[in-house]
Amino acid sequence: MTTLNLDDFSDLIERPDGGVRRDAEERRERLAVPPGALGRLDELAEWLAAAQGQVPVKPIERPRVILFAADHGIASQGVSARPAGSAHELVRAVLDGASPVSVLAARFGAGVRVVDAGLDCDPGLLPEDVVRHRVRRGSGRIDVEDALTAEEAEDALRLGIQIADEEADSGTDLVVLGDLSVGGTTVAATLVAALCGTDASVVTGRGGLPIDDLAWMRKCAAIRDALRRARPVLGDQTALLAAVGGADVAAITGFLLQSAVRRTPVILDGVVSAACGLVAQRAAFRAPDWWLAGQSSGEPGQAKALDRMALNPVLDHGVTVGEGTGALLALPLVQAAAALAAELPVGAPPGGSRERAAAQQPTD
Repeated sequence: MTTLNLDDFSDLIERPDGGVRRDAEERRERLAVPPGALGRLDELAEWLAAAQGQVPVKPIERPRVILFAADHGIASQGVSARPAGSAHELVRAVLDGASPVSVLAARFGAGVRVVDAGLDCDPGLLPEDVVRHRVRRGSGRIDVEDALTAEEAEDALRLGIQIADEEADSGTDLVVLGDLSVGGTTVAATLVAALCGTDASVVTGRGGLPIDDLAWMRKCAAIRDALRRARPVLGDQTALLAAVGGADVAAITGFLLQSAVRRTPVILDGVVSAACGLVAQRAAFRAPDWWLAGQSSGEPGQAKALDRMALNPVLDHGVTVGEGTGALLALPLVQAAAALAAELPVGAPPGGSRERAAAQQPTD
């Protein structure tokens, strides 16, 4: 097996079709509803049309929620409100339909896939199709040791690439991306601080299940220690993921890169997927054009990462539960934008004819 070089993705990833986006903008100007009246829905429809490479935009018919799961060793330092090693309970809730993302996915017609990249539990506790991809059991404490070996980091990246290919090959036309982790926001904040050159306190949030002040201070201290280990390897994305990442974080990074290669649009959820996006952006600067920020989670690290990638969240409703829930809430808006752009009547173009306008109407 050849060594994986993330810099190769810079040549593999192209931007969404700019010509198609201009065609979508021109078509929008001729819709029955005045320009600007639909607000950001116009932008969402044009982004999707460019990703699909066609006008009028096609409806989203096979959306999929992909959740990468893992436990992070840093959780043992009291930086999370959840017990260390308990991420499998989050997975079980999703599988049993007892989590917000499960309820909403069923309502919105989106399938849910959970991928165990590094849970710290007996594999027998979960279904085989969930645990069969596991890279390792848990991860190292990033404040004092590497999260992964170099080989494990590459295996996790390849896992994400594999899942992206499987989804593209199966006909998934839009991915809602999230994570199921304990300690994941600490890892994500470390990556954001390292890549943006900021201090730990600037990016340290309270997590999905809010922590108290003492836990927040422990989290800041852990991130500061981890940053000392991250800075020497900033020039090598795979080494960075091994030092202060985790199996799920590396897998999500690989997934984002390969989804861009396969021209699959992705809606990002919270700070973990945003941090992975930052790592992926370092490897391939065009990759963020294929992503949409679903929501503002309130995590300062997420805000910093999205600003660096020039991604503006679709929603800001104070949803902090994580697990892909906030990103999934943006799905109906993207579907609505596509429907309006494709199905509203088109008037005659400037200097054109009604026959030309009629020819551009969608057909069954």
